[in-house]
Amino acid sequence: MKEKNYNLELIRMISFIFVIVIHVSNYYCRAYGDITIGEYNFSLLLNLLARISVPCFFMITGALLLGRQESLHKHAKRIFRFLIVLLVWSVIYMIWNAVYMKDPYQIKDLLYKPVEQHLWYLYAMIPIYLVLPFFQVMCKGMNLRMERAFLAVITAAVLFNYISTFFDEKMYYSVPMVGDRIYSYYVFIGYYIYKYRKHVMKGKMIPAGIFVVCMALNYGLTYAATLQDGEHYERLLEYGNPLLALAASMAFLMLVRLKKSEFNPSEQAKKWIDRFCGCSFGIYLIHIMFLDVYKRNIKPETFSAWIMIPVVSVGLVLLSFGCVWLIRKTKTGRKIM
Repeated sequence: MKEKNYNLELIRMISFIFVIVIHVSNYYCRAYGDITIGEYNFSLLLNLLARISVPCFFMITGALLLGRQESLHKHAKRIFRFLIVLLVWSVIYMIWNAVYMKDPYQIKDLLYKPVEQHLWYLYAMIPIYLVLPFFQVMCKGMNLRMERAFLAVITAAVLFNYISTFFDEKMYYSVPMVGDRIYSYYVFIGYYIYKYRKHVMKGKMIPAGIFVVCMALNYGLTYAATLQDGEHYERLLEYGNPLLALAASMAFLMLVRLKKSEFNPSEQAKKWIDRFCGCSFGIYLIHIMFLDVYKRNIKPETFSAWIMIPVVSVGLVLLSFGCVWLIRKTKTGRKIM
């Protein structure tokens, strides 16, 4: 068995924690006007910083899988597992939303929209997995010049797609392999960064500087738009935003190069990283239930966001981890998480 790359595992662990921070901080960001300006700014800052997590998940996929050659049977098993997970958790949330949230869902809509919003990730990953074997062959056959050309083409397409959304327009025909969303782009970016991690933007200052500038610009623009609209402005927090894409890419680059790309924690630390990362998918799937309970019982203005966002985020991580760890003790649990 190939030895784990703990640079990627560290990114995975940080990312699944950040996903929970997004959902908690978003609850407070959307309460703009009901919470203080200081609390809103704190919520927005955490929300924005944590947004690198989702691009990083796609980039991990690219880093781990695009450079491989795998059998179609293995690809089919991977897709089948995701389909099972999507179906099981759609049913779970269908029941949860109908009984607890009083928000019924029509099962006929399952192909077109998620039962629970955060399940969109599965809807994005399944099509990517469907074409992954062909992406692998393509990447295997490209030389450096072709890679650069392809990167230029898909970057231009992503920029055009995002800018056109501000004019309520989109390409008449999307660029193949990229489409009208950015998620497959992140998969390719993860592959390129990981492959050339020791050769691009050597040192820490340039990627760190780009990361800070992108985050500062996005923060300033979002805050200004929020003040102008009188409500929380979310367009610049979308994953298609080039500023967010560049910031996430720089964060990914810095972390895969941590300790000269040979991050090697102690054996005890490895056990905990393995344990948490093994449960990360399940934590992503289940944590919304606990967050729903919190949101139904505690309004954002009740307690200070300065305290509640960190406390609730950590609480959700630990509570979700405990549940997933127990569920995965069973054979069925391991199949659906």
